Amino acid sequence: MVSRDDSFAIKGIREGLLVTLSAEGEWEALTARVLARIDEKQAFFKGARVALDVGERPVLPHEMDSFRLLLNKREITLWAVISSSHTTQTSARHAGLETALVTSQGGLESPEVSSEMQGAPGLFVNQTMRNGRTVRYEGHVTVFGDVNAGAQIIAGGSVIVWGKLRGIVHAGALGDETAFVCALDLAPTQLRIAGYITVSPEDKRRKPRPEIALVRNGRIIAESWNP
Repeated sequence: MVSRDDSFAIKGIREGLLVTLSAEGEWEALTARVLARIDEKQAFFKGARVALDVGERPVLPHEMDSFRLLLNKREITLWAVISSSHTTQTSARHAGLETALVTSQGGLESPEVSSEMQGAPGLFVNQTMRNGRTVRYEGHVTVFGDVNAGAQIIAGGSVIVWGKLRGIVHAGALGDETAFVCALDLAPTQLRIAGYITVSPEDKRRKPRPEIALVRNGRIIAESWNP
């Protein structure tokens, strides 16, 4: 999970991020804790699309508008509010927000992983990412295809591209310096791991080869990768 405590949980879904609030606690206190978590990891949340699940909680129009404004100031878009409360549904519709997720396509659930497997949640993208496409996920991201220039991947874990990587990639976006980025042809426009950043050299290699980028001795290095 991106974040989880007794008052809220944040996880990745197909449409962006889903924030689920606890049924207990005051609205202002709960939303303040969500915003504090977002402020801790600005690089991950910046530009995200958020759906808010408040369960049976009634949310008044001014409360929803205030929270939406605070998200906008952080360059985060609130696009949906999910609730069984008529009051909340009415507030959401008046604000021009959706009141349901697209269930036909399904959400991206974080799978249960046995501790013996030492696994972690991951997202598999089975297509080429074209210019303008952004994937944001709290775990590892694997792309079976190319990541074209103008596309972007922001992952809390590592990123594996079974193809050409030409776009922007940020692995370990939640601060994990052990994350890595590997591709069959590693030539990103910009590459970040946790708080480290680098760009590909201007001169192009004549023969692309699989490489892995990781943090070593306080900087990002790229070395041969044998899949």
